[in-house]
Amino acid sequence: MVDDWPGHQVGDPGFRRAATAVFLAGIAVFATLYAPQALLPELTRAFGVSPASSTLAISVSTGALAVGLLVLGPVSDRRGRTGILHASLAAAAVLAVLIALAPAWWVLLVLRGLQGFALAGLPAVAVAYLREELHPATSSRAIGLYVSGTAIGGLSGRLIAAFLTELGGWRTALGGAAALAVGCAIAVRVLLPASRRFVPVRRQGRLVRQLARAFTDPALLALYGVAALLMGGFVAVYNAGTFRLEADPYALPPSLAGLVFLAYLLGSASSPTAGALAERFGRRLVVPVAVAVMAAGIALTLPSALWCVVLGLCVLTAGFFAAHGVASGWVAARAQLGGRAVGQAASLYSFWYYVGSSVGGTLAGRAWQDAGWSGVVLLAGGSTLGALLLTLVLGRTRSLERR
Repeated sequence: MVDDWPGHQVGDPGFRRAATAVFLAGIAVFATLYAPQALLPELTRAFGVSPASSTLAISVSTGALAVGLLVLGPVSDRRGRTGILHASLAAAAVLAVLIALAPAWWVLLVLRGLQGFALAGLPAVAVAYLREELHPATSSRAIGLYVSGTAIGGLSGRLIAAFLTELGGWRTALGGAAALAVGCAIAVRVLLPASRRFVPVRRQGRLVRQLARAFTDPALLALYGVAALLMGGFVAVYNAGTFRLEADPYALPPSLAGLVFLAYLLGSASSPTAGALAERFGRRLVVPVAVAVMAAGIALTLPSALWCVVLGLCVLTAGFFAAHGVASGWVAARAQLGGRAVGQAASLYSFWYYVGSSVGGTLAGRAWQDAGWSGVVLLAGGSTLGALLLTLVLGRTRSLERR
């Protein structure tokens, strides 16, 4: 039931519990989703598939996640946020255990697809939940913390997989990621406060109309495009990067190649920092600057010197998470101020985000096979420049708020 309560504020126990729970949920989802990325060369050898085919271990899951968003986003607008979030984490954790035991490649892909659909519960509701339950003055900060959790999750899943694969192979690696998912799911169940400001949309016809309205705002459309293009370029670099680092002239073992994912720590810092800068200088300035930083990072990976490749990945990662953190919060704010369903708008943003991941990640494997690293840079760079163009479109749209 909605009352005059303004939402959890910084310093309140409810704010700490909500922010911590969604932060841990972000860790669980992204550790589970992207742990196989560090294992692509190992999966290629274990199942006898090509590098391009091995990327399906990521793309099948992100593609199913994108579809799940179209289902779970509208359901959350009718049924609430917290129930979907808890069910999502529990189902994904169980599937993570089964994936580590998969007897064949096709079984692994089917389970990864089911897991991707289950994982859609978090991105479908997280931003909407924070926007509803936290005080408006603090929601951007908490959303930035959530995005930093996704960065740390992506890092921890990849590092766990990279190190454990040398100890016991890919099954041990994915088993470690599954253990992390189970622990986080339990913690979120204990910590997450129940919704107090959620207002259900009770009529299906209204849901359909609100979904249509999410496609009538040019700013939202541009933000959906930014999500797809940025994520496509980002995943392309990291998918192909594992093959590059394990090939000549570097010939790094999985445990050392996996250390490049430490660049995600910069993403966990850049996202809340960019959120604070957006509150001060405005989203219309911060997003294009962050995208330009990402483009510079991609260009830095072109030279063959290992230090330059690592520096480029660090710059790329900081720019990507800064842009994504601000853009995702912008979608929720824009939808709320424009009288649109926040859950549906946030789900559509995430839908295109993961469509970009599936397409860019799959094309990266083909680009690596056919043209080497220069082909990957061309793919990722073109995608990022397209996103930069869309940020210029965003700058010309009518603002619904003062910043």
